[in-house]
Amino acid sequence: MPPARGDHDARRRDVSAAVWRVLADRGFGALTLRAVAAEMGASTGLLTHYFPNKQALLRTALEVLAEQSARRPRRVAPADGLAALRTLLLDVLPLDADTTAGNRIWVGSWDVALADPELAAEHAERYRRSRVRLTEQVEIAQRRGELPADIPAADLAAAAQAFVLGLVVQALFAPTEFPPERQIRLLDDWLAAVATDEEFRSSAARPPAAAPRPSSG
Repeated sequence: MPPARGDHDARRRDVSAAVWRVLADRGFGALTLRAVAAEMGASTGLLTHYFPNKQALLRTALEVLAEQSARRPRRVAPADGLAALRTLLLDVLPLDADTTAGNRIWVGSWDVALADPELAAEHAERYRRSRVRLTEQVEIAQRRGELPADIPAADLAAAAQAFVLGLVVQALFAPTEFPPERQIRLLDDWLAAVATDEEFRSSAARPPAAAPRPSSG
C-alpha cells in the first residue's frame, strides 16, 4: 500500500530540511544523495523516490534555497520609491550571519546552474522577478523626481541588481575589507551617484555605439 498523502508530504518536508542542512553546512559542492541520506539517517534507496537523478536533487536544492530566502525576515521600507529600492537592495547584502550563509549558498549555486540549461533558465527567471520588483520602485522614484527620468527604469533596475550582486561577491571573498557598514555606505554612495551625477545620467541615457563595420580588406 502506498503511503498516505500526508505521510508523503511530511517525508518530502524532511528531505527538503535535510537538503538545506547539507547546503548550509557544506555548500552545493557537497550536495549528493549520499550526503542527504546520511543527514536524514536514511538509505540512498529511499531518496531515489524523490530524486531519480542528480538534476532532480539540484532542482529541489534551488527550490529549498528560494523558499528559505522568501521566509527570511525582511526590512520594512519607510516609503515607496528610492527608500524602498534601497531597502530591497539592502536585503540582498550579506550584512549578518544568516544573510552571509544564504549568499554563500546562492553564489555556490551559480556554477551548478550554469552547467545545466534548465537550471540556468530557472535561475534567470528568479533574477528576472527580482528585477521586476526593483523596476517597480525605480518607476515610483522617477515619478517623484528621486531618480533621473531620462534612463529606462528597467536599465536602472538591472544596474542596481548588478551592483549589489557584485558587492555580495566582494564581501564574501573579503569580509574584513567589506564589513556591513562599508557595504551599506557603498550602496548609499552608488544610489546617490545615480540620483545626482550628471555624467552618470548622460552616459546611461546615451544610445549604444554602432558596431564597427568589417573591413573590406
